[in-house]
Amino acid sequence: MRKYIPEWAKLVPKEAKKVFSGVIYDVYQWPQEMFDGSMQTFEMLGRPDTVKILAVLSEEEAKQLENAQVSEKPGPKIIITKQEQPRKDCFYDYPGGRMDTDDMDELAAAKRELLEETGLKMKNWKLIRVEQPFSKTDWLVYTFLATELEEQTAQSLDAGEKIELVAMSFDEAVELAKTPESRFLEKEFDSLEKLQATPELYKY
Repeated sequence: MRKYIPEWAKLVPKEAKKVFSGVIYDVYQWPQEMFDGSMQTFEMLGRPDTVKILAVLSEEEAKQLENAQVSEKPGPKIIITKQEQPRKDCFYDYPGGRMDTDDMDELAAAKRELLEETGLKMKNWKLIRVEQPFSKTDWLVYTFLATELEEQTAQSLDAGEKIELVAMSFDEAVELAKTPESRFLEKEFDSLEKLQATPELYKY
């Protein structure tokens, strides 16, 4: 369930009716009055929201990681996942995934996804970005900054996931983001200072 919805978000109208239910995508339709007074049927897709986590560890915290490739470059590290999924080539991304119906809100979903994909529990969380990739799809992507490692447990991956953990410097992440396999990585946040200076959009 969403707690924070930006004012600019384009969502499925309350009067819309669901005409198709898919595994991920649903289709909604509603009558829309046009400028000349005529009516037309509009439609929109709906799907579960997505969460992404920029998990940042200090150099000392990164050295504690198990089952992870840790860069030898000094300074803070950001967690990148090297992933394989059915019908997809190998790619790099941040930890994250779809919200579940059991998630209380987007923050709960982010904590769950980070724990499942990396085994990491982080103490500090800040919502730094919300995007709507397509205006005709009721789908928001929430990006969180997570800092201060509390503990690492075992990964709990879905049957369709193979995920390796890489802890790299911000400079290395910037270079990696330039490759075709890393199209999902942020190209804007190239330092911890920029991340920390990003305003918090909503306090949970």
